[in-house]
This record gives sequence, structure tokens and C-alpha cells, in this order.
Amino acid sequence: MFNVSIDPIIFSFGHLAIRWYSLIVLAAVMVGIWISEREAERKGFSKDAISALLMWLIPAGIVGARLFHVIDHWSHEYAANPIRVLYIWQGGLAIWGAVIAGAITMAVFAWRKGWSLPRLLDTFAPGVVLGQGLGRLACVITGDAMGQPTSSPFGFAYTNPNAMVPQLGVYYTPTPVYELLMNLAIFGLLWQLRTKKLPDGMLFLIYLVSYAAGRFLITFWSSYQEVAFGLNQAQIISVVALIAGLPLMLYLLRRNIKSHIAA
Repeated sequence: MFNVSIDPIIFSFGHLAIRWYSLIVLAAVMVGIWISEREAERKGFSKDAISALLMWLIPAGIVGARLFHVIDHWSHEYAANPIRVLYIWQGGLAIWGAVIAGAITMAVFAWRKGWSLPRLLDTFAPGVVLGQGLGRLACVITGDAMGQPTSSPFGFAYTNPNAMVPQLGVYYTPTPVYELLMNLAIFGLLWQLRTKKLPDGMLFLIYLVSYAAGRFLITFWSSYQEVAFGLNQAQIISVVALIAGLPLMLYLLRRNIKSHIAA
């Protein structure tokens, strides 16, 4: 069992508060951008064009992440006080929302530029999953998105009144820690595979399927509300991602094998 006493608010000036959540998420985004720009240069994309894409991609990801979180928590967190929807600095971002909004933004941008969308998705996959992992540190420090109460030896209890857990002093399953470790493992795999001769789109599909499978399992210990079929929002999206991603992976693998045989 672990007790976390860190104050989520670093310091404040009147009503303005500087929070660990905001700083860590910002740092995670910057690291993801740095990795993605490095990969874009290696893959031959124009640096200026990638910078232009990022100007759309970052706000789209944030809006998508916030939108999915608000939809999932509307009835018990935001319905009574809708203005809190705008309080993004206090926590509450759904990763799947960022991924979906980001993928749509990249699809539109690739279409307008005449770029290969699969190649572009491969370019961003390592940076995205690393950013996701580092971003979960914000949840660990602030208590956001903790899992169900637990009596297991690996539980986190928060003692600071500014923590985002439902109840202070209660030990919760640290699902953000599990996701952090999962994302770092996926990043390590993608980083090793990125220089291999894989068909365009394969790296992104490996990320998509790996993350979806891991997220589906980890979220069983979450405290998210059930949406349908006994599953929560993150699990339903994970199932859809697996249904879409696995056949595409098999298709690319078969096509790649056939092309090597023909050669």
C-alpha cells in the first residue's frame, strides 16, 4: 500500500492555480512532438508541413480527449455545473478521444497534401504512445482516473484534500500506473520496429491493437461507468479498435508476404 500526499496544486495566485496535471500533460505533449518531428524528418516529410499539421493536431487532440471524458462523466460530474467542462486544467482527458480526433485530423491533412495516410500514422505512433505514457504520471500524482477501491498490496491512497479521488484515505487500484508501464512497453516495441521494412500503416496498427488490448483489460479495474454490455466507454472503443485493426494487420502481413514471394 502507498500513501500519496503530494498537493496537485504547485502554487497559486488568488484564483489562478498552477497544477501538476497541466505541467505534466504539457511536458508529455512536447516529448511526443519531439519524437514525431524526428521520425517525420527520417521519413522524408517536410518539417514546415509537419509544423503546420501540429498546429491543428494538438488542439484537436485536446478537444477530442476532453469531449470523450465529458460525455462519459456528464451525469455525475458536469450536468449540475456545466461550466466545469471548461476546467480542463483540473484533469479529465480521455485518451481514446485524443487518438480518434488526432487520426481524423491527420486523415484530412494527408488528403489535402496528397500524403500517404498510413505512412503519416506510422510517423506519429511512437511519439503518441510515449506521450500517453508520460501523461499518465499526471494521473498518478493528482489521483485522477484511479481504479476501484482495493485491498491488494498495490493500492494508492491520497491524503491531500486537493487530490481528485472520490474519497481520501481509501486505497484505489492504480490503473494509471499499469497504463504507464503498458505504454512504455509499446513505445519500446515500436521504437525497435520503426526502422524495419514493414508495410506502411503496420507500425500504427501494432500500436492500435496493442494499446486497445491492454486498455480493454486494464479498464476492468477502473471506476468508469458501464455504457453497454457490461463494458465502459474505453472498453467499447477498444473492442471496435481491435475489430478494425486486427483484420487490417493480417491483410498487410499477407500482402507483404505475397510481394516478397513475387520478388
